[in-house]
Amino acid sequence: MSAMTTPSFELNDGHRIPMIGLGTWPMNEEAPAAVRTALEMGYRLIDTAAKYENEEAVGQGIAESGIPREQIVVTTKLRGSDHGYEEALRAFETSRRKLGLDYIDLYLIHWPLPRLDKYVDSWRALVKLRDDGVVRSIGVSNFTAAHLDRIIAETDVAPAVNQVELHPYFPQAQLRAADAERTVLTQSWSPLARSAALLTEPVLEQIAERHGVEVAQVVLRWHVQLGALPIPKSASPDRQRLNLDIFHFELSDSEMNQISSLERGRQSHDPDTHEEF
Repeated sequence: MSAMTTPSFELNDGHRIPMIGLGTWPMNEEAPAAVRTALEMGYRLIDTAAKYENEEAVGQGIAESGIPREQIVVTTKLRGSDHGYEEALRAFETSRRKLGLDYIDLYLIHWPLPRLDKYVDSWRALVKLRDDGVVRSIGVSNFTAAHLDRIIAETDVAPAVNQVELHPYFPQAQLRAADAERTVLTQSWSPLARSAALLTEPVLEQIAERHGVEVAQVVLRWHVQLGALPIPKSASPDRQRLNLDIFHFELSDSEMNQISSLERGRQSHDPDTHEEF
């Protein structure tokens, strides 16, 4: 099986990150094989989180793949119950141990939890981890523009990444613009939406037929052309390969607009109120 080559985005800290990654929620028993096959296929970005409780399994897949460590970008995330400066430092060490890695490429605050009001302290801890060299890049997940502005104002450090719900039903135009203004790369979780209806949308089927590709490939290509980085989850080797194979065709401006016009609204939680520990 020949490995595909994936182009990359440049982050605001100078590091580069592949334009598509493998999501691993809610994988557990299947995670080692799924991660291993994805890496063998050409994926070079693997996304997990402490909250997923599969860091050990993901680390096993990375170790078994035989791919040189320096070629892989590994992301994990700080869970809500570990917010705070000292707590975040300890939680990072737990994640690093479970993954079996000397360093983490990208460490994110999973949710801001504004009622708790510890996300700035958590961010200071991530800045220290980056400065100590045990994390290459630091970022956030599910942050609004206001959350971003607060951590930037209080630390003078902009996140490299903001990973948010983003798909054709929720294109997040305003937040993507806010991220871009702050030199933050937008990553897309749930990039194919949580509704199977998306993959049977007539407009997407027509675009897919025009390009000779699958509907999922059209959607993932839409993300990349928006300047966002999708992290679709799949344990199926065939689906993994299809998801990765999105760099041989290009959507027109008209097609991009048609896809974005499918907007319906958020399918998951509101970062201003959601609490997840």
